[in-house]
Amino acid sequence: MPELAEVEWYRKKWNPGLGDKVNSVEIHARKRVFRGTDTNELQNGLKEATFVGSSARGKRMVFRFSSDNPEIIGAHENGRSWLGIHLGMSGNLRIEPAAFVPGKHDHLVLRQIGRALVYRDTRQFGRVRFHQGRDEPAWWKTGVPEIVSPRFDQDFLDAFLRRHRKAPIKAVLLLQDGFSGIGNWMADEILWRAKIKPSRPAGRLTAEQRKILLRETKFVARRSLQTLGRDNSDPPRGWLIHQRWGPIGHCPIHTKTPLRRATIGGRTTAWCPKCQR
Repeated sequence: MPELAEVEWYRKKWNPGLGDKVNSVEIHARKRVFRGTDTNELQNGLKEATFVGSSARGKRMVFRFSSDNPEIIGAHENGRSWLGIHLGMSGNLRIEPAAFVPGKHDHLVLRQIGRALVYRDTRQFGRVRFHQGRDEPAWWKTGVPEIVSPRFDQDFLDAFLRRHRKAPIKAVLLLQDGFSGIGNWMADEILWRAKIKPSRPAGRLTAEQRKILLRETKFVARRSLQTLGRDNSDPPRGWLIHQRWGPIGHCPIHTKTPLRRATIGGRTTAWCPKCQR
């Protein structure tokens, strides 16, 4: 499943369409990705609307549209529309030529002059939402601070760990109401850098370990956004991610030490037995 930095990269895939109108909207209305969404409202609200901006929060994206269609403005203040997308495990966004012919997994196509903005999801664990109105929709609002923001600080992290003190720290890092955008590989990277064993209960971390955990969480998030989030480049050499995927990965520091693996928090977890005792 795409994590914080990959989501940012996918968000920017539709940037070539900024400032242009949507001439037509094509959807597979009965697909599971549209659960809970009024697909007729989506089609009517986006047709002839101009793509004006987008942003990402954790593993979610929102694309903003503005319309000068009198019918839309009359029904919804300022003609503002919000298209929310969660990629799930297999979703992706891309740009195609104007003559693009959608496949069976291309569930949403926004056609503009010269291009098509496409959302594809083969396994349909993702989700598409839609809202019209001046204020951002309830499903986009959240009290969870972004990891790279000042609000994600030591007080927030300590309080969150206390609430989940009995759970393994790896499982806690995967909770989106605390570590927004962090997924499996980023959690392993953070814990390896912080030298914390993934199975250690969150409540048993020392004050020093919690301080290091905050620092490394922010570092991994920022550095990932600077590489993967910019142009989908690989993280720097020497990161754990380059070793954790293979059948026999080794610690980037203790190069002769094989990584240990186990299932923690429902996810395959890798760590170094020397770094993370």
